[in-house]
Amino acid sequence: MLFLLLQLGDDRYALKASQIVEVLPLLQLKKLPQSPTGVAGVMDYRNTPVPVLDLSELATQRPAHPKLSTRIIVVNLADGQDEVRLVGLIAENVTETLRRDPGDFVFSGIESSRTPYLGPVVIDTRGMIQWVKPAALLPAPLYDEIFKQSAEAQWQASSS
Repeated sequence: MLFLLLQLGDDRYALKASQIVEVLPLLQLKKLPQSPTGVAGVMDYRNTPVPVLDLSELATQRPAHPKLSTRIIVVNLADGQDEVRLVGLIAENVTETLRRDPGDFVFSGIESSRTPYLGPVVIDTRGMIQWVKPAALLPAPLYDEIFKQSAEAQWQASSS
């Protein structure tokens, strides 16, 4: 299976490539006032507003550094009720892929209810890589709030 590698802080993570719609350069975002931590804003993706989360801010409490290798990864995010929405994920050092069997990833020995999006780990010559599960990034109340704000931004844009 193919994975896209990214970095949050000093650590490496992987996203399953089949969940990725597109990888974009860091774009100018529409900020949403009083957004929850980790919500970077909304981007125009093919004339559709798409909410963007900053994975670095969610995981390390600091925004991603705006480097050349910092990207927005557009993924399909299931809401748990048979609806799939697009979400942008900002991450640093999005420059490599990894081909590994999913069975190579093993339980890290630590599980936290605060980070349900972090899955099993695999070790390569440069260290440990942890699998990120986008579907678990947003608890239901935050998911609802983000997509409500996104819908309101779309309504305001269409009514002006």
